[in-house]
Amino acid sequence: MLAALRKGRWWHLEKGWLTGPIFDKELRVSSRRRRNFALRFFYILLLTGFIGIVWLAVVPISGSVLHAQRSMAVAGNQIVSTIVVFQFVAMQLLAIIMLSTAISDEVYNRTLGLLMTTPINGLQIVMGKLLSKLLQLVLLLGISLPVLAIVRVLGGVSWDYLLSSLSITLTAAIFAGSVTLRLSVGRERAYVVILRAVLVLAGLYFFLPAVMGALAFFLAPRFGLSLTAGPWASRAVAAAATYSNPFYAIWNVTHEMLTPTGPIGFLWPIHCLVMLGLSALVLAWSMKVVRETALRQAIGQLVASTSPRGRRKKASKASGADVDDGAADAVKRVQGPPVIWRELRAPFIRGVDNRNSRIGMAATILALLLTYVPSQMGGYLDDNFVHVSYALLFVFLGAALNVVFSATRITTEKESQTWPLLLLTPLSDWDILLGKAISAFRRCLPIWGLLAGHMILFTLVGYIHPVASFHLLILVAWLTCFITGAGLYFSARLRHTTAAVVANFALVLGLWAMGPIVVGLLSIAGKSEIPLEKYMLAHPLLQTELVMAGGAGSQNAHTKFSLLEYGSERTIFNESGGLFGFGKMTAIVLVTAGIYGVAGLLFVWRAKCRLRRNIV
Repeated sequence: MLAALRKGRWWHLEKGWLTGPIFDKELRVSSRRRRNFALRFFYILLLTGFIGIVWLAVVPISGSVLHAQRSMAVAGNQIVSTIVVFQFVAMQLLAIIMLSTAISDEVYNRTLGLLMTTPINGLQIVMGKLLSKLLQLVLLLGISLPVLAIVRVLGGVSWDYLLSSLSITLTAAIFAGSVTLRLSVGRERAYVVILRAVLVLAGLYFFLPAVMGALAFFLAPRFGLSLTAGPWASRAVAAAATYSNPFYAIWNVTHEMLTPTGPIGFLWPIHCLVMLGLSALVLAWSMKVVRETALRQAIGQLVASTSPRGRRKKASKASGADVDDGAADAVKRVQGPPVIWRELRAPFIRGVDNRNSRIGMAATILALLLTYVPSQMGGYLDDNFVHVSYALLFVFLGAALNVVFSATRITTEKESQTWPLLLLTPLSDWDILLGKAISAFRRCLPIWGLLAGHMILFTLVGYIHPVASFHLLILVAWLTCFITGAGLYFSARLRHTTAAVVANFALVLGLWAMGPIVVGLLSIAGKSEIPLEKYMLAHPLLQTELVMAGGAGSQNAHTKFSLLEYGSERTIFNESGGLFGFGKMTAIVLVTAGIYGVAGLLFVWRAKCRLRRNIV
């Protein structure tokens, strides 16, 4: 009977038909990696620290017992909501990082084509990779569940909120992992996959809804157009935009828990089903692409590795240079420092030639100019808020790209096995580090160029004061120095690109994302806002906002230096609600530049000390 069932269609119901041996193999490998145990340890440590800080900020240490008991319900709400939001963001980031090499490792090691010669199908490859990584995230969620259950005893938090938040977090992580797995097919570098996944998810969750809202409420009414045919279509579009956005979902359930004023009308089970459906579509697409890539590798990998054209492309790819087929054998003279010359010859984007880079840059500039049109039509370009938004966007993107590119300068040489050859040359350690630093800055130059173009254009128009460009120049200088130095250190110390990028991101997020939260909670516990205000004055995004809010706008652009005012009520933080002038703003920027500049140089020095250690 069992043999008959195996020959029929019921063999799909056997154990492991969905994941196959890939899932078992990944679990055995993950159980032997120390970084997974370290991740759980630091996750628990971070959760414990957050709970302690929130508890000290809400529940008074000294005072009446009755007041302390009344504060426990508030503390329970704050602790649970903080943990939920933290793990909601952390799970998606970890899913992107863990799955960034899910398929690319198989492609890079030339084992994906060999898998197609086994009984393992595309479904088992995709699902085995996805579920094995997501299991580590489920373990992290399981670690936090007892903490949430214990805190819930304090009151004010329902089981429905815990269930809904965990479900929304899990489905968002599944979708983020599915998108990352799809992007990892055919791409060897993990940091490229991470950047693409973050940009795709940011576009789906933030950029696309913003564009739809701008078209619906600003541009369409001006031209007498209606984007929806009727009320039913309008509600359908709104429902599709909200139920497919996990950030909107987590905000809804958290808002309903903190302010229980009645049902909002958002059904979180429908959102989870929608996210699972979208994940299934992405996984089905991934299965198709994985099978095509595996078959193409199995058939063509021998030809690509033995043909002269394949060897030239492989050599060009390993060196990062822009070498075409016709000029592969031509000898090019080195001019100037060799490392800098080699890095400057490479295109801005790896795998894309200079012509495509120029086309992409031109398209980006055109798209940026098109965003000025609705702002000008609405009469907003003379307001400093618009220029604050543009400056914050450019600084954020420039810093993010700098984090990635600076952390990949040395690890890519190690992974391509060209690092020992570079160290055998007569070049000094400082020559190598200087070339790598200039390379990291050059790859971020398009973003800083857009920021410079925006500042120059609107300074000439009369919407931005010239002093704002001076302050931003100092800010970009120390930000680049610090991030590049830290990235070179992690790239010299670690062996793999993914680990270096994650370490550099962890440093930046710890300083400028987690740091303000911790300092803010400690300030609340100490009943003093001065530590938070001082800490935030050294934050790059807040400095950008202060500079642009005080120096942008038609009114500020024509103000004398001595009459410029910063720290107004339109900024996020200000020093005790007071205003300060040009001199103090310049002093804040210069002091911050000195501190972070020295820290960046110290990172470079440590990178120089680690340069000839752990070569392979």
